[in-house]
Amino acid sequence: MKFKTLGKTGEKLSAIGLGCMGMSFAYGPADEQESIRTLHKALDLGVNFWDTADMYANGENEKLISKVLVPNRDKIFIATKFGFRFKDGKASHSGAPGTYFDGSPEWIRQAVDLSLQRLKIDTIDLYYAHRVDPNVPVEETVGAMAELVKAGKVKYIGLSEASAESIRKANEIHPISALQSEYSILTKDVEKEILPTIRELGISLVPYSPLARGLFANIEDAQNLGDDDFRKSLPRYQKEYLENNTKLASEINEFAASKGVKGTQLALAWVLNQGDDIIPIPGTKRIKYLEENIAAVKIDLSQSDLDTIDAILKKYPNVGERYTEGSMKLVNN
Repeated sequence: MKFKTLGKTGEKLSAIGLGCMGMSFAYGPADEQESIRTLHKALDLGVNFWDTADMYANGENEKLISKVLVPNRDKIFIATKFGFRFKDGKASHSGAPGTYFDGSPEWIRQAVDLSLQRLKIDTIDLYYAHRVDPNVPVEETVGAMAELVKAGKVKYIGLSEASAESIRKANEIHPISALQSEYSILTKDVEKEILPTIRELGISLVPYSPLARGLFANIEDAQNLGDDDFRKSLPRYQKEYLENNTKLASEINEFAASKGVKGTQLALAWVLNQGDDIIPIPGTKRIKYLEENIAAVKIDLSQSDLDTIDAILKKYPNVGERYTEGSMKLVNN
């Protein structure tokens, strides 16, 4: 495993982390035993950077991870997030009618203790605000997070899906070590303002959904996703966008095959190629895909390869929005 440094912290994290959301939430039926085996395998393969959030199955994902985290605490750099809450107590995705965001200092102080209890640890390595609350100044949110650092409950602070302006304001209150945002060959929004800003400030980018939510892995089955798979609600898996993306994925997969790799590995290698300050966290709940993802670290892309990928993307520009309209209102604030 290759390692990268997180921001200005000096912490050495595996070049590819592990997104744990799908083990409990959003991507079809959960299989706890397979997930636990996958977590152990991640450790065996040197993946020491694990990512979760309190909203994933309303805390159940944190509880699941604790079963492997606690006996291996010194081997794992654990990140979790706070902010999304459920009006009826039933877990759902960020754009659902019953989901709302709370970045208030009052909730932060409660949320961190709840996460620590579920994870069964004393200190969270990296604690993110899952979004920037449009109703709470980011300075107030980060000020409360800074108090958690002083109290020893959190080591480092991160933001997720924040605008360049919010990142600057937050970093003036307390050093921000990581920005988690969606980034993939289909989602490059951060390249305009956000990536230059965090590089100026010495903040690492932690891309989630670096595989475009599995688009290149299961595009043939996209029309048969189960009702418990939230991707059914995403524009990229619907109508003319799905037709466009089916063709795009097919060409990406063909190009990947010509290089002797899978389309998912090519897509992940593209993200890794964007800089040493970028640490993607592809999610999986199966050992097979974990191993495939990690193998992407060894893929070298030439300028010719990158040009070919760009040419394919330009042929199929109608990819659709990455989120529903409701969810998009909470990004880049």
